[in-house]
Amino acid sequence: MAGEPIDGQVLLLTAAKASVPPARLPDLVELAQVDLESRLETYRRGYECAYEDDDRCAFFVEWGHWEEIGDRLGFTDRERSAVRRAHEEQLLRIGRREDRLEEFESALEIRDPVFVGIDDG
Repeated sequence: MAGEPIDGQVLLLTAAKASVPPARLPDLVELAQVDLESRLETYRRGYECAYEDDDRCAFFVEWGHWEEIGDRLGFTDRERSAVRRAHEEQLLRIGRREDRLEEFESALEIRDPVFVGIDDG
């Protein structure tokens, strides 16, 4: 089973700011995870891996990539925005923990993050 790409505390923080019901955000993140996990090798080949641990990989993707994901999954604009924001908040949280916040903030000026849960086995 793949690791969880977004920490529970990040989901709580994002849900408080999102324009979707807080109970809906974990379901949206899970729907995105299923889709993204199936594309992990495509991300590994085509995008810069910003961070990786035992549970997840983070990739920097071009702006507009979340629109593509949201369209594929049938998300509304608000749902897509909430899931994208959860991925961004996760990157910033890791940036603070790993002393890479400035690096990640600079990257977010021109790109979006996509986290993909990875198998732990």
